[in-house]
Amino acid sequence: MSASNTPANHFGGSFGPNEWLVDEMYERYLQDPTSVDKAWWDFFADYTPPTQSANVSAPTPQAGVPPIPKSSASTTPPVVPTAIQVVAPTPLAPAAPRPTPVVQAPQVSTTITPADPVVKPIPTLVTPGAATMEPIRGVSARVVQSMEASLNVPTATSVRAIPAKLMIDNRTVINNHLARARGGKVSFTHLIGYAMIKALRAMPEMNTFFGELDGKPALGRPEHINLGIAIDLAKPDGSRQLLVPSIKGCEELDFAQFWASYEETVRKARTGTLTVEDHAGTTVSLTNPGTLGTVHSVPRLVQGQGLILGVGAMDYPAEFQGASEETLTNLAISKTITLTSTYDHRVIQGAQSGDFLRRIHELILGGDHFYDEIFSALRIPYEPIRWSVDFHFSKEDQISKTARVQQLIESYRTFGHLMADTDPLRYRQRSHPDLDVVNHGLSLWDLDREFATGGFGGKSFMKLRRILGILRDSY
Repeated sequence: MSASNTPANHFGGSFGPNEWLVDEMYERYLQDPTSVDKAWWDFFADYTPPTQSANVSAPTPQAGVPPIPKSSASTTPPVVPTAIQVVAPTPLAPAAPRPTPVVQAPQVSTTITPADPVVKPIPTLVTPGAATMEPIRGVSARVVQSMEASLNVPTATSVRAIPAKLMIDNRTVINNHLARARGGKVSFTHLIGYAMIKALRAMPEMNTFFGELDGKPALGRPEHINLGIAIDLAKPDGSRQLLVPSIKGCEELDFAQFWASYEETVRKARTGTLTVEDHAGTTVSLTNPGTLGTVHSVPRLVQGQGLILGVGAMDYPAEFQGASEETLTNLAISKTITLTSTYDHRVIQGAQSGDFLRRIHELILGGDHFYDEIFSALRIPYEPIRWSVDFHFSKEDQISKTARVQQLIESYRTFGHLMADTDPLRYRQRSHPDLDVVNHGLSLWDLDREFATGGFGGKSFMKLRRILGILRDSY
């Protein structure tokens, strides 16, 4: 006996939520087969509703007769008729047509609509102009008075960008020697401040101020260079305080004396032991906002002074800040530092200010034996690094450049003892032609480039700066 038709064995699956529609069509088929489409006749011929057992064939109920429950059904095997005769039942009364429910498939929109943004309500301020006022007292009140008075000073500003490569390298040599000897550390501000003092010695017209004599304009010429250094101090409450004490008589100081005076002034400022004399008599000032990342600064010039030098941040030019360290080294790109000279235009002219910055530029590049003076004052027993342009070498010449480094190492092994500081009673800068990197076709631009060492220092490749450091530490 073949199994009866069900959605599972006729269509390969159930009708799901549409089974009620199939049952309703099946009831209409039993009442009047012509009321449904002929395509369903073959299915409904032996269709078994889901409510009946698939293994029990229920007799076809007649119109108006309810189906026999399973519990009352006879257990006698049904007789399979040879032919199925469909008798159209005669309805007792015309029944009202039942509306056929129409199942509509959900429409899927292909247009992607973003979710509505979360709209936060805008707070309404009851008192939008509310604020508190507190009086400014003490040192801060003096700063207010000084800044208001500075508005009466007609100033102008000159700007100059200076390559800092030589200053960086010589500072490294200085601090490495200090670390091996007496200790301490020299900062870039120390070097720039001393360059400013040397430039003021050569151009005393920059160390002037505007005043009045018998009610008429007058030009003041101080007898000494008293350099004011701007010191920014952080208070415990998070506020900041600006102090500008001055180093007196800078025209007579060598670098070691200037360095010691600078450090002592900063120590007194941080410990709160500055006196009135420390703040009085300032003729020129130096401020370094570059330590906070400021690239270019135009500071205020207070009354009684004719010049203030601003120091910007030290960094690579903006157009090269995306380059790698290796690319910068190979292209001989130097970090730069921006200096600004803000001056009283009543007593100092723009040409003088520009020439003043040019002199500082030359000093930072080693002019007028600038670094020789510093090395001598600190008793560093060898010569400073000299400024030079980068030597151009082709790819073939790079091999010979590595051989030059090997020659330099061998020269130190032969003559390095001549650089040793063995006389504690007498200072002398020691040098030898075979120990000068320039005589080996090398320059300061090669200090950060790597060369093959042949195992020197336990490494196959090493920067020239590190090679020289090991050689100087050894001898």
